[in-house]
Amino acid sequence: MESWRLIDLGKPEPYVAQAFYEAVAESVERGVSENTLIMLQPGSPYACIGFHQDLVKEIDIEFCRSKGLPIIRRGQGGGATYLDGNQVFYQIVAKNSRVVPREVERQFERLLSVTVKTYQRFGLDAEFKPLNDVVVKGKKVSGNGAGLYESTSILVGNIILDLDYDMMARVLKVPDEKFRDKLAKSMRDWVTSLKAELGEAPSSEEVKEVYVKEFQKTLNVKLKPSKPNSIEWEVFHTQVKPKHLSKEWLYMETPISQKRDGRSIKVAGPVKVVEADYKAKKLIRVRAEIKGYEILNIQIHGDFFAIPEKSINSLETLLTGTTLDDEKIHKIVESFYHNSRIQTPGVRPEDFAAAILKIKNFID
Repeated sequence: MESWRLIDLGKPEPYVAQAFYEAVAESVERGVSENTLIMLQPGSPYACIGFHQDLVKEIDIEFCRSKGLPIIRRGQGGGATYLDGNQVFYQIVAKNSRVVPREVERQFERLLSVTVKTYQRFGLDAEFKPLNDVVVKGKKVSGNGAGLYESTSILVGNIILDLDYDMMARVLKVPDEKFRDKLAKSMRDWVTSLKAELGEAPSSEEVKEVYVKEFQKTLNVKLKPSKPNSIEWEVFHTQVKPKHLSKEWLYMETPISQKRDGRSIKVAGPVKVVEADYKAKKLIRVRAEIKGYEILNIQIHGDFFAIPEKSINSLETLLTGTTLDDEKIHKIVESFYHNSRIQTPGVRPEDFAAAILKIKNFID
């Protein structure tokens, strides 16, 4: 049985909540600290973006500033999100441990078994969904990320007590309010919480207690309550926090090759809300909820003319439930034109098909 530290940081300020584990990773890497499980709740809300994301494209910076919400770029990948005290974080930092696989896919499966069992202890039929989700009745209940600090593995995730869907959608930079409304609805459809499933969420202390018990039992690890050491605090205050406060880190440049005309926001697992613009002689803007390559629902807008005006609604209906396959999409659009006798001056059937298929650029 391995012996690890257990650090409960309570409800720290956002930079400690989001980044203190980086200082712990430095200490573990040096051999100063043992492998560590950190538990906490954010002491106040903040917006967070993934390592590879473009801040100005992902977050409504002015809104966050107006609400006093810090914006923090994390050291792992993944999408932009809103985090607050209604989530219990677990942060796993380990080196040379037999219970933490080096391969990321196996690491998620192994360590998220603790998260699954924690939800199950509260009576929910939770299961692991590759690559890095835990779901209940198909809805996401835990977001997770993994990384490597030199030779030290890091896995971070959460147990969701409750969710503010509107704020989650509000901090994100979106093309317009209709897109935001669609995003908030999609989140409600595909992301859930202990409160939503149970009617009332257990206390954060009860959640921590259950998670710690399951961590020890499932992974065969003995956790020893501890506190951060002086080296970890020194690294945090002299290296970690200054980095996260710097404009160079926060506004990290996104490669030009990744900047495209459109927008994609991951909701849960394979579900995304996507918007893509296609310029023919007129602009065609396609907004859709996608699960993998399946179109769950879709809206087609733009500055084109369609006669009869409402006939595009029929095309949207025909596309719902189909997959983003080139041949299928072209056939549906051609059949729609033939059967509806629609007129779209300056825009051809192949333009609509190309606009719809452009969605694939943002989900691959």
